[in-house]
Amino acid sequence: MIHNPDGFISGFFISLILLIHLNEGQQETDSSQTIRAMPGDDVVLPCHVDPPQDLSQFTVEWGRPDLKPRFVHVWHNQKEYLADQNKVFKGRTSLFNDKLKDGNFSLKLSDVRHSDNGRYRCYNPKEKTEYFIQLLVGSASSPGASLSGLDVSSSGVMLDCSAAGWYPEPEMFWLDGDGNIMSAGAAEKSTDPDGVYTVSSRVTVEKRNNNNFTCRVQQRDINQSRETHIHVPDDFFINECSCSVSISFNVILVVMFVLGVAFIIWMKKQNKKEKKKLAEKISEEQMKLITAARLEEELEKSNKDQKIIDQQIKSLTEMIEELKEQKKQLNDQNIEADKIIHEDDYKFKAVDDEVTNQTGNMIEKKAQGYLKLKGIITESKEKLVQRKQDHQKVGYTTDKLIKRTNDEINKLEERKQEIENHVKKIQKQLDQ
Repeated sequence: MIHNPDGFISGFFISLILLIHLNEGQQETDSSQTIRAMPGDDVVLPCHVDPPQDLSQFTVEWGRPDLKPRFVHVWHNQKEYLADQNKVFKGRTSLFNDKLKDGNFSLKLSDVRHSDNGRYRCYNPKEKTEYFIQLLVGSASSPGASLSGLDVSSSGVMLDCSAAGWYPEPEMFWLDGDGNIMSAGAAEKSTDPDGVYTVSSRVTVEKRNNNNFTCRVQQRDINQSRETHIHVPDDFFINECSCSVSISFNVILVVMFVLGVAFIIWMKKQNKKEKKKLAEKISEEQMKLITAARLEEELEKSNKDQKIIDQQIKSLTEMIEELKEQKKQLNDQNIEADKIIHEDDYKFKAVDDEVTNQTGNMIEKKAQGYLKLKGIITESKEKLVQRKQDHQKVGYTTDKLIKRTNDEINKLEERKQEIENHVKKIQKQLDQ
């Protein structure tokens, strides 16, 4: 069912005009300009055309050729035409109306997200020109580094580093304390359904002067770089004891031989104890790091829950205000209905008195007219009484909704307090 025929016909002709111009010769201008942004930013995609002499006969189409429908924002006949707009851009596009007369048809795109990445076209059908702008919405996050274990073969310590939420594909590498890039092999990378990257890398380090190491993640296209530092204590490295006995005597006393063997056995036992102690210490450090990471994840989740609850409380509070306004309108309508009922009672009484006081056959027709008027007033009064009763029922239902909404807000407030207490507890554990 078409509720607005004029709007439908107008939209049809606009679409037809754009399709006709697509088939005509066009002058393409690719400025190779890239607009970079992070998720949640507002961006402006520039587009400048020759100042139109008559805005009422001017059309500009913003689109993305890779989408269906391709329309991002259309301006036609001095107003926005959004009937065919792709739903992913609904409520997020606008033009600078005060600058259109100067030929500035730049598009403001709000709250950008990864799905907005692509090549945008500003098309002027009258001049048959089109301009292309590349939008790159990137994201970045700080990496986390931790000890992952010992490499007995090299007497070194293995370090892990990982970072999530990167776009486009980032690079990850390790640096030593002097800022030199270390050999760590290729980093492992994976993507989620939105194409956002998680990257991780492992490196084995040996004992150095300061034992300070850096894990760095960078993305040159969006000019983003994040890094984290980790220090490995000296006693985490295994000190290999190389014992060699050089015999320079032709004759060795049996007693010296026994003592030498006993010394070697004792040294091996000491090394085993040291390795076991070191492994236990590293395991304890790993548990602390894992516990801290879990607490941070739980803290982040609790903060998100708090934001969701705040939004729900805000929505319910707005609902209460709307219900109160509705109840006020019902009360006003009931007062008006009472006033009309009172007036009808007065008219009813006046007509009734006049009909009662009439005598004789000469006024029979007039009395019949009064009786009809009396019936009309009675019927009107009954309708008003019924409407008033309906309003009272709606008012009662509104009161129940307000009460239930208040109860839900109280429950959310209690849940919010529980989360806040939990956040304080987590923060205290992290500080410890």
